[in-house]
Amino acid sequence: MNKQDLDFFKQLVLDKLEQTSDDVESIENTARNNGRELASEDRSTYSLHMADHGTDAMEKEKSQLLAQRGGDYIEYLNEALQRIEEGTFGICRVCGGEIGRARLEAVPTATQCISCKSKREQESDTE
Repeated sequence: MNKQDLDFFKQLVLDKLEQTSDDVESIENTARNNGRELASEDRSTYSLHMADHGTDAMEKEKSQLLAQRGGDYIEYLNEALQRIEEGTFGICRVCGGEIGRARLEAVPTATQCISCKSKREQESDTE
């Protein structure tokens, strides 16, 4: 991969990193604010219907899951930046071949070419 391509992908990864960080921060702020709003509405544990408590717990759990997934994606993006710096970005970890540009544009955290990824998925489907 030439320097121009690496610069393009570096900027793409940095943009996704910024967007994901903002998204995770927004999810965490929303989860914190919802907890405060609920606490300030009424301090009685009996003021809300039991189903409302269940819904609130489910929403909090969903927010935590989304924040965790965002954090995982941030780690993958940081690893992609490291591969760009090392010069190994765009090289399949399995076969050593080149990962297609279209795949990298769609999934800049990809570490496998399409054929290796497909083989891996087929193997896991047969298990």
